[in-house]
Amino acid sequence: MNNEKHHLYNTIIIFFLLYLSLVVGFYFDENLSYGAKADWFAGDLPVIRDLSIDLKHTILNYDAYGHRHSPTYLVFLSLLKRIGFSFDVIRFIHLNISISLILVFYKCLRIKFEEIDKNLLLVFACFIFLSPNFRSLAIWPSSRIIGLVFFTLSLTEFLKFKRYENKKYVWSNITLLILSSYLSPNFAVFYIYFLFHYLNKLNFRELFILLTFSFISSIPFFFFIFFLDVNFLLAKTPGFSEGNSVSLSFNFSDKILIISSIVLFYFLPFLIDRKLISDFLLFTKKYALYLGLFFFGLVSLFDYRLNYTGGGVFFQSSILLFNNNYLFYLISFISISLIFFFSKNNINNFIIFFLLIISNVQNTIYHKYYDPFIVILLFSVLTKTGISNFFLIKKRIKYLYYYYIFYILMRLIKNNFYN
Repeated sequence: MNNEKHHLYNTIIIFFLLYLSLVVGFYFDENLSYGAKADWFAGDLPVIRDLSIDLKHTILNYDAYGHRHSPTYLVFLSLLKRIGFSFDVIRFIHLNISISLILVFYKCLRIKFEEIDKNLLLVFACFIFLSPNFRSLAIWPSSRIIGLVFFTLSLTEFLKFKRYENKKYVWSNITLLILSSYLSPNFAVFYIYFLFHYLNKLNFRELFILLTFSFISSIPFFFFIFFLDVNFLLAKTPGFSEGNSVSLSFNFSDKILIISSIVLFYFLPFLIDRKLISDFLLFTKKYALYLGLFFFGLVSLFDYRLNYTGGGVFFQSSILLFNNNYLFYLISFISISLIFFFSKNNINNFIIFFLLIISNVQNTIYHKYYDPFIVILLFSVLTKTGISNFFLIKKRIKYLYYYYIFYILMRLIKNNFYN
């Protein structure tokens, strides 16, 4: 067996072993993100059942269910229920649909890193199997994962446009983005990112047609929210005190500190580069005063509460280990500095980080919204981040797998001892 066939054989084995681990997790009702199972039974399952019985009535009263996620995918699952599938079979169908995220991300990698061995890229993409949030949202159906599949597909079309500059990819990119937004509205803000890149590539007529198409495509959403008054986006979540609840929060100090710390968590396995670390330290030293003033301004306005739930690994760990936010603040300062480091003289990266912040307008901020979303962005559209050298040392993928196994262990410990 030659080396190429040997590598292909090993890659297939890795893929199916990891897939099998997900099936085993399904059989034993694995729930690493802890909230996924409860969200399914208390949130999604009743809606799917009612949609399968009376689609029109349930849709027109969707906001009464207290569900903050789009009903689009739930309607699809309800059709499976209507034709006779049990809820467990529906869950298993969803699990297998979710696997397409790995394959779509692999396709994205093939376009971005065409000089890298395709087997290596597939093994890398398979790290998603070890994502606790992917596993939970694949086992306990969530529209977020399916929305991410379509969003990643839109990224592949965008990368094709950047490589070939064929305008047909503009249309496929935007169409897929719109579909992803109907599944998970948070992705809609990335329309700004793509439009920014198309402004100088399309003439006035093409741009006008694109904007008109986008506007017409959004009409069903706004009709549902405002005309039919089914505003599910304002569903309530825990507030400042027991019995109090809120739906939206525009305290961007909370969002910048927490989301930046989550970004760092997913960046960590890819920052093992001496030159990158050295350049980052020099940047931080040079701009320490400005970074410090900005950071302390954010801290003075920070008021995220533990009873909101969520907050990310570093926020939760800081409170669980030390009963204060000091560790979290330290991590957040490093995280914010890193984001500025990658955004300095790079409008592309700045827009992406900005959109990550504003994409979450609710008061709760969960890790599951960004895993594996951030890594997908890092290896597709974020630029000059040092990851171009990642595949040159193959053992780094092994370290990435170890990192995610450690993450799984962290989730198991938290779920079994701190919940």
